[in-house]
This record gives sequence, structure tokens and C-alpha cells, in this order.
Amino acid sequence: MKTSVNTIKMLLLAGIAWLSAGNTYAQNSFRAVILSKTENTPLAGVKVSLQSDSTRITLSNNNGIAVLNGLPSGTTTVTFSYIGYKPQSTVVTLPDTTTHQVYMDADEKELDNVVVVSSTRGNDKIENATTKVEVLGQEEMNEESTLKPGNIASILGDVSGVQIQQSSATSGNSNIRIQGLDGRYTQMLRDGMPLFDGYSGGFGVLSIPPLDLKQIELIKGSASTLYGGGAIGGLVNLISKKPTYSPDASFLVNQTTLKETNINAYYAQRWKHIGFTMFAGETLQKEVDVNKDGLSDVPNIKSTVIHPTLFLYPSSKTSISLGWSGNFEKRLGGDMIAIGGGKDPAHPYFEKNALNRNLFTLISESRLDNSLTLNVKGSVSLFNRDETTNTYIFSGRQNNYYGEISLVKHLQKHTIVGGVNITGDDFKPSAATPAPVGNVSNNTIGIFAQDTWQLFEKTKLEGGLRLDHHADYGNFVLPRLALFQRFDEHWGSRIGFGMGYVTPNPLTPQIRDYSIYQLQPISPSSVPERSYGGSIEVNYKKEFGTESSLFINTAYFITQINHPVVATEDAAGNVNFSNASKPVRTSGLDIYTQLHVNAWEFYLGYTYTNAERTYLPANQFMPITPKNRLAGTVLYELENIFRIGVEASYNSYQYREDYSKTPGYLFIAVMAEKKFGPKWSLVLNCENLLDERQSKHEALYTGSITNPVFKTLWAPIDGRVVNLCLRFKPFAKK
Repeated sequence: MKTSVNTIKMLLLAGIAWLSAGNTYAQNSFRAVILSKTENTPLAGVKVSLQSDSTRITLSNNNGIAVLNGLPSGTTTVTFSYIGYKPQSTVVTLPDTTTHQVYMDADEKELDNVVVVSSTRGNDKIENATTKVEVLGQEEMNEESTLKPGNIASILGDVSGVQIQQSSATSGNSNIRIQGLDGRYTQMLRDGMPLFDGYSGGFGVLSIPPLDLKQIELIKGSASTLYGGGAIGGLVNLISKKPTYSPDASFLVNQTTLKETNINAYYAQRWKHIGFTMFAGETLQKEVDVNKDGLSDVPNIKSTVIHPTLFLYPSSKTSISLGWSGNFEKRLGGDMIAIGGGKDPAHPYFEKNALNRNLFTLISESRLDNSLTLNVKGSVSLFNRDETTNTYIFSGRQNNYYGEISLVKHLQKHTIVGGVNITGDDFKPSAATPAPVGNVSNNTIGIFAQDTWQLFEKTKLEGGLRLDHHADYGNFVLPRLALFQRFDEHWGSRIGFGMGYVTPNPLTPQIRDYSIYQLQPISPSSVPERSYGGSIEVNYKKEFGTESSLFINTAYFITQINHPVVATEDAAGNVNFSNASKPVRTSGLDIYTQLHVNAWEFYLGYTYTNAERTYLPANQFMPITPKNRLAGTVLYELENIFRIGVEASYNSYQYREDYSKTPGYLFIAVMAEKKFGPKWSLVLNCENLLDERQSKHEALYTGSITNPVFKTLWAPIDGRVVNLCLRFKPFAKK
């Protein structure tokens, strides 16, 4: 009997010890905040595991926090791995209540494969963002810098649903149109701050070289919660490069058959508490009369861009950047004899633009704790433009400003963004050259909040609200709602709705440029345009091993703009602005497919756009808007040896302003790059191989050469162009 009692006691003690051990095992946790060492930003999706037990795995959340539960007492090694970053490990002794800060070093060779978007303010990977963001990344920027070194117009025009429409045959000015809407409904940002609005919007997209950018982020459709009411058609956010601990430099020289020369240089480096980036570029373009009608199709251009930025890192939790960007440009176009110095009564026509743009920026990011970040941004833009023609002289300036304070809070299932910003612009003609439009100013203060909620494991719900007060037009309330659902590892879907507004402004881009003296002031009875837009999309993604993948995106979009402001030209040539009684409505389908198979890349995109001006009794189509557009790319690359690619796009018919149809046209480009090791490369590129030009189908102007009246442009006018570019990257490694 005694033996039995002792046996029971021993079993009870053993059970208690086992339960205690199990309880101790379950109570130990390891907690870490995982950050990018160079960016000092949280990394979501980092794999955290025990070296001794590979079954114990967790992933960091949106704020970089990872927790491993149920760990045994004692010393163990925790490992961290993430695509684009070097693997890391740390030794801990449990129990340990410390929240470890882990800084991961970027593996620059692999980092290009990881795309993180900043336009949503959540630093999400592109496939996890609730809002659809299309990103042209570092690889595309590097490629474009050798194909079109002077500006980003070409690469933006390659994106489905985006149209770069040239608005002036003489100056070459262009604007960005998204989903069939005019350029005034596209918001341009640089590092999240509005740029190129109103009078200063002229030539904006033509002055930004791709070598100075890390990536370009595009949001199609309403995106007004975070950045203001103007993002009705969509927004384009240009993300600047930042320095890394390894020096980064690129130098290139480019020459084209259209007499354009580009010389660009970029250098960046970071140390512990300080860093800098520096871009300098020069573009020299001689005038060219492609169609031999006596007028320039490509203007004479002399452009200089200088962009230094100083980065300060006073602590591991704070970064500050101070930047200045200067763009100094002269453009001269018109009668080839007049601009060549032989002006006489038979050849008087010319247009000369002298542009000076100085942009000053401040960006500060401070991590107040492991889940809260304070952001402060500010910019001031000083823009001056002098226009001289054979009939008039005009000088005007526009100053833009922007300021923002915002907080980003990362919780277990929520990423909350809130803040306040002020934005404004002030246009004034010179006292010596007054214009009918007079002074034009816009000043707005807004508060905004957005919550991205991880509703379920595969479901994200994002809600936003913006309240704006405009100095002249009062208050605006802009709600936004978006839902992201991942069905499995292959299928996902997004749906979104948002509102926006645009206040009347006679200086916003039109489909063709008007003289400043034609523009009339806005009527006091005019009201702001208000928009309602939505989209729904379905994604499919499939990976085949480590080298191949397939991605398909299908999206349907619709936007309605009530009280659209319409420009009409009277018999005297004056351009007046008034609200239409019925809305502008655009809807359509946007489909694209990306396929990577080993060394091959394929892209095929199709956009159907139905844009209507319902305020017209008949012929309601939006002019100069292709209803169907098809684009494709094939690229083959042997790493560090050779690359060759073919790009083609087809634009279907468009309607002219007189209701007639244009023919469709096919655009083909071919490029080849030979690499001489990792540092040197030579690129040969041919744009518009078939030499498609509007002048092949019709004259570009009516009237006489002494007083030409240009038609609205619906196709290229510069024709075939071949360029040869030499690039040198002194610090590139295999």
C-alpha cells in the first residue's frame, strides 16, 4: 500500500513538473521591431524563426513587429530573413522581456525585386497595398535614363491607361492624361508634395530626368484623401533616390539623330550621421523641321537641371533631408528661318520661352516609439516664365508652397495616418505685361485621416476622410473607401470609391496651349468641379520556381465629374470658362499581363476608354482620346552581358474637335544594350521605328506661315529618332 502511495506521489510530482515545464515553455516570448538599416523604416513580412526549430516561424507585421511565442527557457538563436536583405541572427537568453530592435542591411543586388510603395503612407509591398499602385521601379529608371535621358514623358506614356498628349507643336509642351480625362485632373507629386500646378504646370513633366529618381508610383482614379482634391483622374508620385552606405554614381552621355545631346551625372553616399545625393544634367537640342513645312517640329532647347540634397541622421530614429532643385531652360520654336536668325516680313513667326524653376524642400521623419512616426514636409517653388513671340511679350511668375505635419500609428491590425496640410499658389503677371486673367491664387488648408484595417487574415479595409477649406470656395468633404481581399496565394481583388474636387483655374492644362492673352478670368458665378469615382479589379499571380512568374490584372473604372469647367474660344480668340450643366463621365477596362520566364520578360496591356461630355446634345465623345489602346513589350537579357527589347503600341482612332476621326497608328521601338562588365554599357535605341507622324496624314497648321494656327495634336510629330548612349557606373559590382 505504501509503495502504491509513493508511486502515485511520484507520478503526481512528475505530472506537475511536466505541466510546469510546459507552462514555462509556453510563457516565454521573443519580441522584436525589425527595421531597414538605411531607410530606418519598418519591414513587413520578415521571416523570424528559431535556428534550432525551423517549425517555429512568424512574420513581422506592417509596423515591423514580430513575436515568437511558446519558446523554451535558455539560450537560443533567432534568425531573420527577407527578400532583398541580408540574413541576420541574434542570440537571446529566455526569459527576456526586452523588445529587440533589429536593423537589416539591404542586399542591393536583390533589393530591386522588392517594391515598397510610399504613396499609400503605409510602406506596403506593392502586392499587399489596399490601393492599387503601379510602380515603375529602379530598374525602369535605369533603363529609361539611357533611352530618354532628358525627361520621364516617354516612360509614363508606356503605362496602360496613361496618355502623354503634346499640347503645343512650337514649344513641345505636354500634359499627362489618365483614364481619358484632361491633364488638369492629374496630380503631380514629388516625394508626396504637390508640384507643377496652374501656370507652373507648363513643361513640368519635361524637366524631370529619370536618373534622378528611385521610382515612379501611379494611382489611377480618385486618390484625394492624403494629397488633396485634385487627384481625380489619378496621381503621379515621383520618389527621389536616397543615399546608401555604399557610394552610388552614374555618368552618361547621349546623342540622338534629332540633334539632341544629354549629359547627366549622379552621385550619392551616406555615412553614419550625414549623407547626400547630387544630380546635374544638361540637355542641348537643336531645332528640327521633320516634315519640311518650314516650321520646327522639335524646338531649340537649352536646359540645365541641378538637384543636390543633404541628408542628416541625428539618431537612429530620425532622418532629415534638405534639398534644392534648380531647372533653367530656354525653348525656341517657330519658323525655321526666323529662329535661325533670318527673320524678315515673310518669315516672322517664332515663340521663345525662358523658364526658371527653383524648388526648396524639407522632409523629416522621426520614430517616436516602435509604433508611432512623425513626418514633417515642406516645399516652396519659385517659377518664372518669360514668353516672347513676334506679336507679344509676357513675363509672369508663380510661387507654390506646401506644408504638412502627419502621424503614422502602427497597431496590431491597424495602420492609422492622420495629419494637416496647407497648400497654395500665387500667379502674378509682370507689371510691364499685364494679362486679362490678372492675378490668380489658391490657398487651401486640409485635415485628413486614414485607417488601413487588417480585418481578417486575408482581408484589408481602408477608410479615409479629408476635410478641406479653400479660401475662395469654402469647404469640401472627401470620403474614400477601399477593400482588398486575397482569396489564396494566387488570386486577389480590390474595390474602391473616392471623391474629389477641382476649383476653377484658367491656367490649368488644356488639350492645346492658348496664348496667355487669350485667357479670360474665371466668372464669379463659377463653382468647383466635383468628382465621384470607383474601380474594381481582380489579380492573378503565379510563380514558377525562382526565375519565372505570371501576373494578370483586370480593372474596371468609372469617374463622373459634375459641373465641369469648359473652355470655349469665341470669334475674337478669347478663351472663356464656364460650368457645364451636365457631367463629364469616363469609364473603361484596363487589362495587363506580365510574364517573366528566366531571361525573358513579356508585357501586354489593353485599355478601353469611353470618355463622354454628356453636356453636349450630340457628339459627346472626349476629343483626342483613343478608345482602344494596346501595348506590348518583349525583353531578353543576359545579366551583365547583353540586353535587347522590342516595344509596340497601337492607338485606335480618336475624334478631333471638329468631330472627324483620326486614323489609328502603330508605334514601335527597338533597343539593344551591350554591357562591358558591371561598370560600362552602350545602348542603341530607335524610337518610332515606322516613322509614324501626324504630318503624314494632315498638315499641322492652317492659315499662312506668317500666322499659323496649329491643329490639336493627336499623334507624334517628331518622327523616327535613334539615340546612342554611353553609361559609366564606377562603383557597380558584379
